[in-house]
Amino acid sequence: MADSSDSVSVDMEMISVSGKEYLIKTGRGSISVAVFGDPDKPALVTYPDVALNSDTSCFHGLFCCPEAFSLLLHNFCIYHISPPGHEFGAAIIKSSDPVPSVDDLAEQIAEVLDYFRVDAVMCMGVAAGAYILSLFAIKYTERVLGLILISPLCKAPSWTEWLYNKVMLKFLFFYGMCSVAKELLLMRYFSKKVRGNSQVPESDIVQACRRLLDERLSLNVSRFLQAINGREDITEGLKKLKCRSLVFVGEYSPFHADALHMTSNLEERYTALVEVQGCGSVVTEEQPDAMLIPLEYFLVGFGFYKPSQVNASPRSPLSPTSISPELFSPESMGVKLKPIKTRISVED
Repeated sequence: MADSSDSVSVDMEMISVSGKEYLIKTGRGSISVAVFGDPDKPALVTYPDVALNSDTSCFHGLFCCPEAFSLLLHNFCIYHISPPGHEFGAAIIKSSDPVPSVDDLAEQIAEVLDYFRVDAVMCMGVAAGAYILSLFAIKYTERVLGLILISPLCKAPSWTEWLYNKVMLKFLFFYGMCSVAKELLLMRYFSKKVRGNSQVPESDIVQACRRLLDERLSLNVSRFLQAINGREDITEGLKKLKCRSLVFVGEYSPFHADALHMTSNLEERYTALVEVQGCGSVVTEEQPDAMLIPLEYFLVGFGFYKPSQVNASPRSPLSPTSISPELFSPESMGVKLKPIKTRISVED
């Protein structure tokens, strides 16, 4: 263990991180689920954005943060659900198979939970994945403990987004995962700052994501994108949700307006919005550190806590021995888990 109060040290032997991959046949096609942790613990389901998968290319940055790793793996069994055909080694889905709707994808989640005999879950989704999990929550209110949504979608596509997706679908169909398709996806995920330009090289996370996109099967990606492009407005359904919700959105996310609209239509008493400055849609990869304090405050409301084996940063609200009592209020930590927009900036 590290002695410094500024660092985080995790004893990897204390937390089981061995995962197992399942390919589950549902009434709406097969779906891959990577399971990490103790199945006797409460369940946390993740769902990624278009062309990403949950365990390696959408939530990897967040789970690589020692503080988040210790908090989540200590309290949850993680079920990383990948959209159909997005897992590594996936086969091309037959063209004769019907393209799933967003309702089909939400129903798949219910079938996955039934397979693992899980009654209720905490949900964490990014962009398109956040929409699917929100739709699942509307359909199965009693099965959702809480929602952690990153740059979520909730309205039907605007004409701009619809056309943008149509162009991407054309490139994916005729040219596969070509350079143009990858650039369109990277623009969807990340801010200009990390994507770089002629003078500044793109960041490591963008380079890693670009390599992972090379491994995606374009026809499989097209099916998920088609489903999302055909989504409907779920605003009215959101008004009926009573579970606690924590919404993150990147300042430069193309879905910024959707996230604000969604927050305004969720139950005020149970909803918090965190806007991350200088960030794109996939906050979990671009600025995962910005999620830590709000995430900890959100989960402590459910009775979850950080294991005592972890020496956490003084900023951690779940480490009472490392901060003085007067700092326990969220406001003093610079975070307001209220229906108020909170801006978090990460210094260069």
